[in-house]
Amino acid sequence: GKLATGTESVLDAIRAGKSALVLIAADASEDTRKRICDKCAFYGGRYVVLSASKTELGTVLGRNDTAAASFLDASFVKAFEASLAREETISAGKEISKKN
Repeated sequence: GKLATGTESVLDAIRAGKSALVLIAADASEDTRKRICDKCAFYGGRYVVLSASKTELGTVLGRNDTAAASFLDASFVKAFEASLAREETISAGKEISKKN
């Protein structure tokens, strides 16, 4: 219950104000990326565009190809952001956006 996976579940979490951080795969479609980014902008959500592919993101989450996932728990976000700072291969491709 601490993670939403799949575009529609992620969008639902953003709309409900439950999304702490959205992960978007590097090869997610432009439509998927735009829908998620627009919802984050409107609802004040945060997102990261990873250098990882849908296959890689899905594998890490124990699922099939996954274009997007959302942390629903802020403590997981802190741990993830700390790992981004340590991982050059991931952080080199990240794009973090936050509504100000």
